[in-house]
Amino acid sequence: MSSNVKRTAQIERSTKETSIKLSLDLDGSGKAELNSSIAFLDHMLEQISRHGLIDLTVNAKGDREIDDHHTVEDIGICLGEALREAVGDKSGIVRYGHAYVPLDEALSRVVLDFSGRPGLEYNIDFPKETVGGFDIDLFKEFFQAVSNHGRITMHIDCLRGGNNHHIIETVFKAFGRALRMALALDARQTGIPSTKGAL
Repeated sequence: MSSNVKRTAQIERSTKETSIKLSLDLDGSGKAELNSSIAFLDHMLEQISRHGLIDLTVNAKGDREIDDHHTVEDIGICLGEALREAVGDKSGIVRYGHAYVPLDEALSRVVLDFSGRPGLEYNIDFPKETVGGFDIDLFKEFFQAVSNHGRITMHIDCLRGGNNHHIIETVFKAFGRALRMALALDARQTGIPSTKGAL
């Protein structure tokens, strides 16, 4: 893939439950403009942007009077769709990415494959059910949506940790770092990184 090709995407999703506009640039500098209406989620999305060196803009409104589920899941859907659109036919990318990230007592690992086959292995034991008033079950829904709509195989593991904030922050930072590796353009890769010739 030529380095002059713009690897960007803009996604809009509007339902009776949410209204979301999301844009990204895979070859950005890590700038983020985030308004998900959920402060803790914005903090985590910023980790993806900063550590993935992806410019990311999110504006979302949802039926939070019910709960945060629809908003979180639909942002994940939009992020997955944007990643799939921006990466194109995947010609020239590394394809696989992995990262370990520590934060004090917590250590997490994220491994990705832009395989075209969605799949999520998610192994995190949280000591509490919430973090900052946010339902930690929704993080799995977020990553499941990214996997399904980005058609990405993901393995997400927290290897140790005792603080919910530390655990989830290591996961999002590692996800950003793994994205950065997997989506990097490999100068030695002249085509699609698969023996099948398609991903």
